[in-house]
Amino acid sequence: MTKQIAVRLPDELVSFIDSVVQEGGAASRADLVFRALERERRRFLAERDIALLTGGAPDDLDGIEGAAAPLDDLD
Repeated sequence: MTKQIAVRLPDELVSFIDSVVQEGGAASRADLVFRALERERRRFLAERDIALLTGGAPDDLDGIEGAAAPLDDLD
């Protein structure tokens, strides 16, 4: 299900959106806004996960390497 909403954006952003659509970088204004919001949502969730793993703020990545998979077995 989708809902239509109205959003006011500065002229500069609308011009950017229109140029991306015109150049084929997005199917429509709605498509570009949707993709940008999805990306922001994923970033927000990743920051939350980092905070849960490290027990700290997302800006404090000290110690995260202990939760990461080893890279020596990638070959």
